[in-house]
Amino acid sequence: MSRYLVTSRMKIFVLAGLCLILVVAFISSIIVGQTPISMGQAVGSFLNYNESVTEHVVVRNDRLPRVVIGAVIGACLAISGALMQALTRNPLASPSIFGINTGAIFFVVVGVVFFSISSLQHLMWFAFLGATIAALLVYFLGSLGRDGLTPIKIVLAGAAISALFQSYTQAILVMNEAGLQDVLFWLAGSISGRTLDMLLPVLPFMIGSVIVVLFMGRAINLLITGDDIAKGMGQKVWLVKVTMGVIVVLLAGSSVAVVGSVGFIGLVIPHIARAFTGNDYRWLLPFAAILGAVLLLMADVVARLLIMPQEVPIGVMTAIIGAPFFIYIAKRGVTKL
Repeated sequence: MSRYLVTSRMKIFVLAGLCLILVVAFISSIIVGQTPISMGQAVGSFLNYNESVTEHVVVRNDRLPRVVIGAVIGACLAISGALMQALTRNPLASPSIFGINTGAIFFVVVGVVFFSISSLQHLMWFAFLGATIAALLVYFLGSLGRDGLTPIKIVLAGAAISALFQSYTQAILVMNEAGLQDVLFWLAGSISGRTLDMLLPVLPFMIGSVIVVLFMGRAINLLITGDDIAKGMGQKVWLVKVTMGVIVVLLAGSSVAVVGSVGFIGLVIPHIARAFTGNDYRWLLPFAAILGAVLLLMADVVARLLIMPQEVPIGVMTAIIGAPFFIYIAKRGVTKL
């Protein structure tokens, strides 16, 4: 039996193990919180729902939506981060670092302060538009010059766009402090209080993007060897890059639109996935999706327990986890993947 087959079989076993961990994280997120839920009550809320039972109402109306949303958003952010790192060949690439989050937050603030929009469903589309514009600006600025897109230039472009949108957001909120409370959860990032109605409008974008990208593993593997090699092998490099860019915007933009600014998932998870898969994107992408879902769900569980009965915003928890990892990668230097 070839080494490749043995390696592939091991990866399948590891992937199955990660799926079991995801199930554990899912169950933990259902039963842990300010209102303790037993396994029997959790199962009963699905098999024999009773509106007069507080635990059933908590599971169905609060815990289940936030678990589903957390798993979906974690997976999407992880995949988008992996794609950004492949597209830019930069280990520091992620939606939060490249200005997508700050662009989304800025447009949400504009919608609240200047258009008096209070509906979360409407604000989602403002966030999606802001994330898209920020991503396009970063890619455009990073591509200027004779050298085209380089890791250093795109990091600098991301930092510049993030600083620009952050300063605009702060200026607006300083002039209109009343709008701060309306956008606070967008600034901190949270899956608490979200409903499935907020996820459904962007879910088709997410599902479509994930389906497409899971079939792009071979093309991405060829792309990261270098544009010249990829072109020599007959690949339409521009088409692969445009497709990846669109998918990043759809996944990251729609994720930020639903839960606000949740950073570092897209930075940390692809590196963890590479420990199992190397740079083989046929395996890295599904590994990243499951690991992203697990990390966000477990971070949410910890966020509920730290300062009960209050909750730490999920964006703060992911920053606590991701910031040291970012420093570690930065100390190694910005190098191509």
